[in-house]
Amino acid sequence: MKVLRVLNNNVVLARDDQGEEVILTGRGIGFSSRPGKPVDPTLITRVFVPADGRDPDHLAEAITLIGEEVLSAVVTALAETGIEEGGRSALPTLAIAVADHVAGALKRTARGIAVGYPLQAEAQTLYATEYAQARHLLVAINKHLDSQLDDSEATALTLHLVNAGFATGDLSFTYTMTGVIQQMLAVVQERYGFELSQESTARFITHVRYLFVRVQQHRQLKGHESTIGKGIRLHYPEATRTAQQLGTIVELRLGEQLSEDEVSYLALHVARMTMDTHVSV
Repeated sequence: MKVLRVLNNNVVLARDDQGEEVILTGRGIGFSSRPGKPVDPTLITRVFVPADGRDPDHLAEAITLIGEEVLSAVVTALAETGIEEGGRSALPTLAIAVADHVAGALKRTARGIAVGYPLQAEAQTLYATEYAQARHLLVAINKHLDSQLDDSEATALTLHLVNAGFATGDLSFTYTMTGVIQQMLAVVQERYGFELSQESTARFITHVRYLFVRVQQHRQLKGHESTIGKGIRLHYPEATRTAQQLGTIVELRLGEQLSEDEVSYLALHVARMTMDTHVSV
């Protein structure tokens, strides 16, 4: 690998043997380095591979603002919990976002500033899998830090794990998505007049999250309207009316109208959720 840019003594931007731009960290890796010079492989501690069109320069600069202790603790913890393999990071935005959050949380703790997370209940309910991962991740991070993060930080870590599934680099879309999911579930519950079961709700949330990924990436389902979509609407008219209402919520909150196919598949999941719940009560 050859150096493209030296960010500081511990971070360099380089080009690997496959021609990819990668971010390399390691103690002293940038010392006496210069553009075009081969990188000493013995100095490389971690390799971050920018993905999803991320700007390598921007990510590299973000890394320089995070202390080595925090970055090392986060990357090691992500590997120990199985969220990400160590060494060559395929999810640099996750590692960097979590490390940046941890660094900020530690600074706030040192200054005696307590921050409450109002989305704790939502994180536990809507993102149960990520919340469990976040709890383990928090323990693992604390194991490698001198100062300790508060248990409440599991909520923030949950949102970062959820956000890793989207192309956006900040949490704004995840915050919006969380609010939309709550609103959709409230509408379904109000229309059908009974409490939704936890299991059926979890399956519905999974579908909706993939829907939001497609909406965010402008890759909605289209093209099967003449067959599957019409069949769903014919067999589940009430669920279809509910799905159309949910589609309006998505359009108002996210600014994009759902395709007929997306509405149809949403209706199918509404029908499944309500039928499963009705059978179990």
